[in-house]
Amino acid sequence: MSYDTFGTLFRVTTFGESHGVAVGVVIDGMPSGFELDIEAVQRDLNRRRPGTSRYVSAREESDRVEVLSGLFEGRTTGAPVAMMVRNESARPENYDELKELFRPGHADYGVQARYGVRDHRGGGRLSGRETVARVAAGAVAKQFLESLGVEVSGFVRRIGGVRAESVDLAYARKSEIQCPDPEAEARMIEAIESAVAERDSIGGLVEVWATGVPAGLGDPVFMKLDAQIAWGCMSIGGVKGVEIGDGFALADMRGSEANDQFKDGFELDTNRCGGIVGGISAGAPIVVRLAVKPTSSIGKPQRMARTDGSVVEHALEGRHDPCLCPRIAVVAEAMVAIVLLDAWLRRSSVVKNS
Repeated sequence: MSYDTFGTLFRVTTFGESHGVAVGVVIDGMPSGFELDIEAVQRDLNRRRPGTSRYVSAREESDRVEVLSGLFEGRTTGAPVAMMVRNESARPENYDELKELFRPGHADYGVQARYGVRDHRGGGRLSGRETVARVAAGAVAKQFLESLGVEVSGFVRRIGGVRAESVDLAYARKSEIQCPDPEAEARMIEAIESAVAERDSIGGLVEVWATGVPAGLGDPVFMKLDAQIAWGCMSIGGVKGVEIGDGFALADMRGSEANDQFKDGFELDTNRCGGIVGGISAGAPIVVRLAVKPTSSIGKPQRMARTDGSVVEHALEGRHDPCLCPRIAVVAEAMVAIVLLDAWLRRSSVVKNS
């Protein structure tokens, strides 16, 4: 069993390390004959790319995608689609001091305990650099979903207590921090800059909307659509909670408040369920919200454990995101798209075989 693979029929396997030669993805199960727009894949990679503003990591990468297989004359062949992005700005020597240190907020100690060996260069497979591959695969999934009338969009809903009250998805795509509300964007930026000035970091909420999703996607029990979305989104580094629709707020409601009742046929009068009921899509927009913790790597001195068990105080240097939310918004969008296409293919296979 591969722990680097996600999905059932649309299977995504990522590879590579933060400071290795490259990171990439192999997609198995992509339907043949689909005209794939590689520049659209590149646009999503550019949205996730570091070095684009002072609000994300200063690591300078072009993140130019290379397609290795699965395409012929611009169309998918049915063979695995392999894509790769080379690491051009890796600086492994910057992490030499971490060979003997376990950082707080990171999985350094857990990885050592689990595998007996640890790639200390920026976290290796656990680095956010791995998400390049997810975004590439998600961009492929999004294109196929768009041909079915499904749109998937991720944005930043909240940073440091500042909430986006209005949602302009087109504005979010142009925003340096993926914020859909111009007024909130300015205050979110102030919150990020305040954290940076104090050599600290800040967290927030990311939201993903999927519109045009037909009713009937998802399967009972362990393959529920919301369970798969939660799995995919929780697998993103820095994400500590996922809710669908009104999520945790439903815990304080009565059934008469929480239930989305029908109107005008099968249309729901509210969408507290977030577009999913009983693990199966209900035909309403799917709404997913992710709680993102503050970036673990900060410039303030923190207590770290040495490999011999002693504790020292140490401050981290390097190129780190002061807030993970802007780039996680793009990654979460990709993961939701991957789950939806996988569910669509499962439903299609059932229909064909019935």
